[in-house]
Amino acid sequence: MSEDTDRLPEVPPTTRMVAMPTDTNAAGDIFGGWIMAQVDIAGSVPAKRRAHGRVVTAAVNSFQFHHPVYVGDLVSFYAQVRRVGNTSLTVEVTVYVERDLDGGHPGHVCQRVTEATLTYVAVDGQCRPRSVPSD
Repeated sequence: MSEDTDRLPEVPPTTRMVAMPTDTNAAGDIFGGWIMAQVDIAGSVPAKRRAHGRVVTAAVNSFQFHHPVYVGDLVSFYAQVRRVGNTSLTVEVTVYVERDLDGGHPGHVCQRVTEATLTYVAVDGQCRPRSVPSD
């Protein structure tokens, strides 16, 4: 592995998918907005579980793109709740890609490509903030 190669975390990913040609920008790389949408989806999974119900995205606190994502990359999203407030939850999402997945080809790469922190708010049936249960 090259020196900028990472290993996937030991835990299962929150979500995982293959980047497709329909998700490219004008330069042919995967569109950053597609990655942002997938990060939001992945971040909402542990937030919803921890809040025991519906959550809405309140803020994107930080978002950093470190490397491009290419068509055919296997993209894995790892999300973890880092802070729980009265009605809000802060979630960190780290995104990795694996490329050249053809059975151990020397070009196989596993790389951390994106990191983000998002805040979600637990809401009730009328979309009003509600308290996050203490677990």
